[in-house]
Amino acid sequence: MPDPTDVCDVFVIGGGINGCGIARDAAGRGLKVTLAEKGDLASATSSASTKLFHGGLRYLDYFEFRLVREALIERETLLRAMPHISWPMRFVLPYAKDMRFDTETPVARLLGTVMPWLRGRRPAWMIRAGLFLYDTLGGRKILPGTKVLDLRRAPEGEPLQERFARAYEYSDCWIEDSRLVVLNARDAEARGARILTRTEVTGAEVQDGVWQVHLRDVVTGEAQSVRARTLVNAGGPWVRQVIDDKLHTNTGAGIRLVRGSHIVTPRLYDHDKCYFFQGTDGRIIFAIPYETDFTLIGTTDMDHPDPSTKPVCTEQEQEYLCAFASQYFKKPVTRDQIVWTYSGVRPLYDDGSGSATAATRDYTLLRDTSLGAPAVHVFGGKITTYRRLAESALEKIAPDFPGLSAAWTAGVALPGGDFPVEGVTAHVARLKGDYAFLNDRWALRLIRAYGTDAWEMLGDAQGADDLGHTFGATLTEAEVNWLMQREYAREAEDIVWRRSKLGLRMSEAEISALDEWMRGRNT
Repeated sequence: MPDPTDVCDVFVIGGGINGCGIARDAAGRGLKVTLAEKGDLASATSSASTKLFHGGLRYLDYFEFRLVREALIERETLLRAMPHISWPMRFVLPYAKDMRFDTETPVARLLGTVMPWLRGRRPAWMIRAGLFLYDTLGGRKILPGTKVLDLRRAPEGEPLQERFARAYEYSDCWIEDSRLVVLNARDAEARGARILTRTEVTGAEVQDGVWQVHLRDVVTGEAQSVRARTLVNAGGPWVRQVIDDKLHTNTGAGIRLVRGSHIVTPRLYDHDKCYFFQGTDGRIIFAIPYETDFTLIGTTDMDHPDPSTKPVCTEQEQEYLCAFASQYFKKPVTRDQIVWTYSGVRPLYDDGSGSATAATRDYTLLRDTSLGAPAVHVFGGKITTYRRLAESALEKIAPDFPGLSAAWTAGVALPGGDFPVEGVTAHVARLKGDYAFLNDRWALRLIRAYGTDAWEMLGDAQGADDLGHTFGATLTEAEVNWLMQREYAREAEDIVWRRSKLGLRMSEAEISALDEWMRGRNT
């Protein structure tokens, strides 16, 4: 635990992507940073995304041009910094003339006024116009632009119903969300930040112009305090709870909790592209190739009552996602195909929208000095704009640190990401050449997870036996030790469902054995 007589510059509450991104940015500018997370890193919203760096094509329907433009610019900035955990992906948007769409979005209401004959239809020219904006708003340089597909001839049409003869194909990016959080935390720590996991903030008050933050180790129960000049509340779904119950103040800002749920099925089609499906209720869902042998389908938008209520993908949501996808695929998607579900709560800024779908995904940062020391509260945001959000947070605290250095994170590689965007194949081949016992899938998994750090993790191993015990699905003792010593993992769940998705391939007995082994190492 930290020294209670010490004073840090910035104390960050929350170990999700926003908190870890802010900690990394601040530490890189020379500030003394402490971050506390009551659970594992990315244990809530940041591990339950749809795993995409995307501009948000549907946000154009809500005239969120600034958000879309910022996110589109960020896609390529982030891709260059983390080519191991992020990669380009092509998205297929099927189109049929008889499709009907939500008439309550701002763009639909506008068009309904000037072109009432559309009556809820979205003509092809409207989709092309939206994709033209999507291609151009962000100054795209790496990712290829939109093209039209003839689904009667293209392989992308094979799994779809015959009524879909045409589709539009555009670009966005995949991101391993939990690993993004962990790598930001690792880099923050490498630059001097202190990262405290399983450490709950029990309260905070200002004494002599400095924050006194009270902490409790959730494993041992040990209590401690940290003094900080500035506090950043990146509590995610708990941001309002921190304001009300920990700081005992009131910003007047509201938060809307929206649950997004996903289902995972065995692989539904053979190619490596994602589908973008549009529904008549104003929602969209994605069907995405996932972990080689699976398909990820999501997400829903449901108001969630309380952050302390664990989000789960309900039977209703499972039925909704299956029925939605079945409107497009030839073979219906049914609940008995589901092998895994997950759900997260998005902490959206409450802009008074009538529905969860319409609530803004933009972020709002509020600076509060009413208690005698500065605090910045983070509302909303999306994973694609986390780095820009962190820069904005540093702008909020800059007045408290005269001479603070300029923004620096754009394009700076995260741990293991120091190679070109197109370099994955070459790195997989080199890793297999250096470690002949690796097969193609194992080598690719390690490069996708660790990038150039894979060599340090494998060390001087000459064979698989040199990596120690195998827990299942190529997870070895050497890798588990790395994750515990370098990446803050404490329990099996941290490894098999967040730092990887090996839980899809491991049995319950194997996961239990891993958990028991890790508990023995933690004592």
